[in-house]
Amino acid sequence: MDKNKMSASLSENMGYLNSYLAADTNFDLIYRVIKIGGKEACMYLIDGFCKDDLMQKILQYFVGIKEEDMPDDAHELSKRCLPYVEVNLLDDWDQITYFIMAGVFALFIEGYEKCLLIDARSYPSRGVGEPEKDKVLRGSKDGFVETVVFNTALIRRRIRSQYLRMEMLHAGKSSQTDIVLCYMENRVDHAFLNQIKDRINEIQVDALTMNQESLAECLYKKKWYNPFPKFKFTERPDTAAAQVLEGDVVILVDNSPSAMIAPTSIFDVVEEADDYYFPPITGTYLRLSRFLIAILTYFITPTFLLLMENPQWIPSGFEFIMVKEDMNISLVWQFLILELALDGLRLAAVNTPNMLSTPLSVMAALVLGEFSVNSGWFNSEVMLYMAFVAIANYTQASYELSYAIKFMRILNLILTAIFGIWGYIAAVAILILAIGTNRTVSGKSYVYPLFPLNFKQLSKRLLRYRLPGARD
Repeated sequence: MDKNKMSASLSENMGYLNSYLAADTNFDLIYRVIKIGGKEACMYLIDGFCKDDLMQKILQYFVGIKEEDMPDDAHELSKRCLPYVEVNLLDDWDQITYFIMAGVFALFIEGYEKCLLIDARSYPSRGVGEPEKDKVLRGSKDGFVETVVFNTALIRRRIRSQYLRMEMLHAGKSSQTDIVLCYMENRVDHAFLNQIKDRINEIQVDALTMNQESLAECLYKKKWYNPFPKFKFTERPDTAAAQVLEGDVVILVDNSPSAMIAPTSIFDVVEEADDYYFPPITGTYLRLSRFLIAILTYFITPTFLLLMENPQWIPSGFEFIMVKEDMNISLVWQFLILELALDGLRLAAVNTPNMLSTPLSVMAALVLGEFSVNSGWFNSEVMLYMAFVAIANYTQASYELSYAIKFMRILNLILTAIFGIWGYIAAVAILILAIGTNRTVSGKSYVYPLFPLNFKQLSKRLLRYRLPGARD
């Protein structure tokens, strides 16, 4: 007899489960012996996941079954006497214990060789309101939540196609985290899809403690030192649905209110939903503005530092950019200190209670404003350029891309301060190499369609054309 299979003896099944799940120790693991149709039965459930009113009605129905109407096996019982939709029959202990710990109602009946699993779960969750990070000026105002079933429903609401697939996988020995792959069967790259499935199935970790970030590090282990993002994260169902329709794979992780999109290029990361919620001309302007601002945030402070070290290179008519006050601290140290200070303020803002956010903003404006200039620590020109960089960073929806540009900017500042023009050129070369040699999760070029060049696709990435189906 297979030890991993349940038996028809209720007492043996209860003995195994009570020992394996420590039912007498865990207060929230409830088991109760009842009688159904003259047969002894026992139900197992997790308190907090159970819909009380629904379970009460199901139990009332079970108790009302007469002994002469009681079927001889679980299949007949599920067909004739179970008034519920989501029912499964299993006899494998690994699967049964997994579903019990996931909140599924399990029913064992004396003489039945299979367990009835009734999915009547109700997860604690918040409303699907607009996410704080991925806001848009126009468009839908719903967002992903921490419950993966709700997130799949938000995508299903937008894609009513028979080719849409929602495939469930699990990872983590202890956590058994639910992972859902969303894709279009007739549009996805099946070789890449199978590659993602194999990588998830091969994950050997105890738990995905940090949800999507833990999964991302398990899926992409190469070139971890390259800061440019390998995945695009979004909390917007409309963005995720659009990527699914384009043939990408969207990965949803339970307990995470965002979706991972793969494969992702640098052009995918820069795109935002607002590009498509406005007319083509406005969308093109927004997209090109975002590209330009991202380039400026990298070049503005290192270029200023280079020109201050070589005033003879300043073009005629731009002499006003010169630092006019005395410098008590070298420019490179001023920039580096402010880079650190801005991150400190960002971290403080995240951990500041709402009632204290206004006083913190006032204090930060005073300390990093006129007071810091008057004290002699910083020059006003440095404060101006770093203020632009700090504000411009928020034009990118991707935190990962903002920090990648920040790390490259700091490297450029350091090399320019040490080696001058040659350090500046070397830093730009490192930036180009970091982007050019980076690869997507599928192993393709990170800068496609720029390299290899596909002019038609590149124009679509840079310009916002009319949506498919629009007529002149």
